[in-house]
Amino acid sequence: MPKIKVLVVDDDNNICEYLRLYLEKEDFEVLVCHDGTQALDKFQKFNPAIILLDVMMPNLDGWQTCRELRKISDVPVIMITAKGETFDKVLGLEIGADDYIVKPFEAKEVIARVKAVLRRSNTQSDESVKRVEYDKLTVNLTNYEMTVDGKQVDTPPKELELIFHLASNPDKVYTRDQLLDEVWGFDYYGDSRTVDVHVKRLREKLEGVSPEWSLETVWGRGYKFKTNKPQ
Repeated sequence: MPKIKVLVVDDDNNICEYLRLYLEKEDFEVLVCHDGTQALDKFQKFNPAIILLDVMMPNLDGWQTCRELRKISDVPVIMITAKGETFDKVLGLEIGADDYIVKPFEAKEVIARVKAVLRRSNTQSDESVKRVEYDKLTVNLTNYEMTVDGKQVDTPPKELELIFHLASNPDKVYTRDQLLDEVWGFDYYGDSRTVDVHVKRLREKLEGVSPEWSLETVWGRGYKFKTNKPQ
């Protein structure tokens, strides 16, 4: 059975070798890169199942690298940051990261998070229902495409996953914490405003498209995809 490939991207050689040592002990195949430009260059040839990506790097930092990766792939990305501020966590999630680890960390924590993200990724790829359709709206999670009023609209992965989740469960109210858990899929201890940011961006794309549905705020509770029966 082929080994699961992990791409480690960090400009600190000691951290790279530390992660390589413990990941290889767990039978992963590891490729190390020391900046974002090198990582993007090696990415498609190596074809990793998951990426560990440091934030602060020369040439191309982790934020920019993650944005570029999301243009070509939905491979899981775990951000590595020395900063524990909420701002960093929110930004990482908004640009499509799947999880984050704050330095200093222990190897067993990294291994556990890598395995957890891979499990979620495999579960999502095995799901049979990947498409929802409403009047003038189609969300296709297989191809990560959203069509609004017949036109394909460029939508970041997490926005697509959020609207797919809400539209797959019409008229069900979700709290911000539920959405963080069910869409982002990990224990999130930061500010839940990242959900608000994603909903705001989705509304800019979807508001007023059809009288048959809307993305609603339920004050004091959360959000829902509201359906309206035609008169």
